[in-house]
Amino acid sequence: MQIDIRNLSFAYGRKTIINGLSHSINPGDYLVIRGKNGTGKSTLIKCLLGINSVKNGMLFLDNTDINTFKYWTKFGYVSQDFDNFNYEFPLTVEELLKFSSIKKTQPQDYLKLLDQMGVLDILNQNINSLSGGQLQRVFIVRAMLNTPEVLVLDEPTASVDKQNTEFFYKTIDAYNKQGITIILITHTDSLEALNYTHTLTMNLDLSVDIEQKTPEKEAKLL
Repeated sequence: MQIDIRNLSFAYGRKTIINGLSHSINPGDYLVIRGKNGTGKSTLIKCLLGINSVKNGMLFLDNTDINTFKYWTKFGYVSQDFDNFNYEFPLTVEELLKFSSIKKTQPQDYLKLLDQMGVLDILNQNINSLSGGQLQRVFIVRAMLNTPEVLVLDEPTASVDKQNTEFFYKTIDAYNKQGITIILITHTDSLEALNYTHTLTMNLDLSVDIEQKTPEKEAKLL
């Protein structure tokens, strides 16, 4: 999917969060969005996903204005608060995945993805009994059920231990190599574990720094 951001501005009431941002995300890109709390990282994601309403002419998805765009199954989304997910009644991992997909889901669809994630053995466990790392993998599986073209991840490793974080990075890198566009929000300053193509750093003064990975940076990842 081609994503074009054209002079995007967004405010909550009188408080401007994003001011005149322009950037293009091409199919297969791996964009890392970073910045301190309050710089608008999650707000930008919510604009891209149509959660926040924006004016016509500011966002285009596959050359279609976001306000007339209809193909939302092209996006997979894992929010930053997945670890706070809770149901008041018992719900297994399988039941969650069965009812999460917009398209008709066959058991082999989520079984294959769970196996790839190394958590096939938790299929029948209550969703509320899972660890942060297990929840992370389940919610990535849920996001992948509609075979999205773009996978959006909002600080997904914030509550996950080092081992699961390393597994996560390898998994996301594999998806990107399959041609899936990755948009990842991270709170960390270290990007050595990420095979990104671009970074977009949002600052408290509303300025934005956009940087493409150089050959020198890429060499550090190899």
